[in-house]
Amino acid sequence: MTDHKTGTREEWLATRLELLEAEKALTRRGDELARQRQELPWVRIDKEYRFETDDGTVSLADLFSGRSQLLVYHFMFGPDYTAGCPSCSAIADGFDGSAVHLANHDVTLCAVSRAPLATLRAYKQRMGWSFPWASSFGSDFNYDFQAAHTKEEWESGAVEYNFRPVDLRPAAGETAGLDEFASSIVGTDWPTYRREGPGVSAFVLEDGVVYHTYSAYARGLDGLWGMYQWLDRASLGRNESGFWWRRHDEYDS
Repeated sequence: MTDHKTGTREEWLATRLELLEAEKALTRRGDELARQRQELPWVRIDKEYRFETDDGTVSLADLFSGRSQLLVYHFMFGPDYTAGCPSCSAIADGFDGSAVHLANHDVTLCAVSRAPLATLRAYKQRMGWSFPWASSFGSDFNYDFQAAHTKEEWESGAVEYNFRPVDLRPAAGETAGLDEFASSIVGTDWPTYRREGPGVSAFVLEDGVVYHTYSAYARGLDGLWGMYQWLDRASLGRNESGFWWRRHDEYDS
């Protein structure tokens, strides 16, 4: 017999209506946060970034593909990785089908990673994805937008991530098994794996000028991680301990 509270349909409905009011308040708060995002000042991008794409070498403005808005998912896939980050891969599974809808609403959704284009193409084919994916290999783009960190930054313990300096190095006594874990998922050691970071950045193109309008990192990406939105509505919630998810073609193994 379950240990969870049970009740009648009438009791459930009364409690559900109370929860509905809380959900409505959260929705209204979310609408207000979206408005505040849109009111952030735009920052002009004058630096010349170059990307390798299926259409050749392009600029940041070219990534818009003729649209006025660009959403970039900073996908953790460094040059030394043998496969994309499993967490970013799970997020990409969720947004892959959204790219065509956004494209028809004046928004280009594009992933950007530091791995060479050929590596990204092979992994994209493996995963069966269709969204645009550009390589910033050799560019400062990921570093400038806090999605990659140099070896010197890592070793200094002052990595800029989520708009503040943080020390991403594991504490003494917490390193056991980390290199083995990183090797098992992306084929590198732990520092090489963690010097890449996930994030999302928004840009707008107006009168030929690209502006940076928004970025988010860490838990700021929760809303993009589709499976968690479903789990938050499931009976047991996220119900997790540790790293349980896999790439979608690895569960049977």
